[in-house]
Amino acid sequence: MNCYRCGRPLSEKNFCTSCGADVGLYKKIIHTANRLYNEALDKAAVRDLSGAISCLKQCLKLNRDHVDARNLLGLVYFERGEVVSALSEWVISKNIRPKKNIADDYISLLQENPGRLDSFNQTIKKYNTALAYCQQDSTDLAIIQLKKVISMNPKFLEARQLLSLLYINSQEWERAKKELERALRIDINNTTTLRYLKEVEEMLPTEEEHGKKKKEAIVYKSGNDTVIQPVGKKESAGLQTVINIVIGVALGVGVAYFLVLPARLRQAQEDANVRFSEVSEKLDEKTVEVDGLNAQIESLMQEKDSLSTSLDAARGTSSALQADTDLIEAALLHMQGGGAEMEIAAALALIDRVYLEQEATESFRNLYYAIKNDIAQKVAKNSYDAGYAALRAEDYDVAIENLERAVEYDPDDGEALYNLGNAYNRSGNTSLAIPIYEQVVEQFPNTEKARKSANYIKEIRGE
Repeated sequence: MNCYRCGRPLSEKNFCTSCGADVGLYKKIIHTANRLYNEALDKAAVRDLSGAISCLKQCLKLNRDHVDARNLLGLVYFERGEVVSALSEWVISKNIRPKKNIADDYISLLQENPGRLDSFNQTIKKYNTALAYCQQDSTDLAIIQLKKVISMNPKFLEARQLLSLLYINSQEWERAKKELERALRIDINNTTTLRYLKEVEEMLPTEEEHGKKKKEAIVYKSGNDTVIQPVGKKESAGLQTVINIVIGVALGVGVAYFLVLPARLRQAQEDANVRFSEVSEKLDEKTVEVDGLNAQIESLMQEKDSLSTSLDAARGTSSALQADTDLIEAALLHMQGGGAEMEIAAALALIDRVYLEQEATESFRNLYYAIKNDIAQKVAKNSYDAGYAALRAEDYDVAIENLERAVEYDPDDGEALYNLGNAYNRSGNTSLAIPIYEQVVEQFPNTEKARKSANYIKEIRGE
């Protein structure tokens, strides 16, 4: 362990023997970060990937330059099928330690296999398509897309979770359980998977309900007849005989009684009894059926609300996955090199600004700005040249588009900012030209372009 101030090796003392800095708290932070890294190693070894990710994120909060933790976090993300997050961690790790870093090998393995990279890219696109189908309530098409995603990348955890959710929505409990069990084999302690599995198991019948063993019976011959007697009924055989005799006597008395009555009265009474019995049975069946249907409707409504909430949460990841797709395309172009700076800038421009600033992870933003800063100089120059040429050719829309990009990638380029104001002014959009001219005056005072900008402001305002 080295001193955070002078970089010299530390001793067992709570102060640096070289510069005298107090390193007691610093040592505790580094030791805690190393302990969390070791815990993550143990969790990853037993495929508790969610627990490993949690420990590694805490480790990097304490020591963001922990290269081994970033490399392991990338491996865990890759094992769950999250290629963009894995690549982000490895790129950051490489920037921290450019030499003798195993992250070079991980990136090279992806870079040397374009077919595999394309497969990962297609996987993300198909997953986005499946999400779009979910939003359109085309669950059958979404299931087909997700099956293709899983066949291309069997470790894509989120795809398996969404597929199981669609099976739950269509009440295919057995299929949902199989997908969730496969997801658990990828990450044994994932909270979302465990929650879905609990819901499915509550809907599936228990072993006692699924099938009970039939009670054994005693089979014996009585003359030419075969008699089947259930177990436990032998002792009550005598009592049953007495009951049967009593019932027979009662039936005999009843038959004799009705034979005395007139034939019409007997027939009418029998018809009335039969009709009353049928109506009563039907009424009881309908009552039970209505109660059962009401209970089933209530249960299904609750289940629908729960599934709708889960589907809304899944749909919320659509914008994040689209941003991941755009960023990985930019990263691939950046790794390939070959003067593709403008194509990279076009890919970065597709990423939503609100998502980038408010919702994106730290590793996502670090990778985004690392790529953008690396291409900034060439993109700014190429955009300025194209914008200035379009301005001279009086193609103001093209000029504005390119000059705005030039200013974005190089805010200190006064010429680009001044000519952007000219483009807006000449296109007739003076409401946007004035703020830009004011910005030129403020940022570049006592210059020729500031003087011209001030004159243009007065001319526009009629002063």
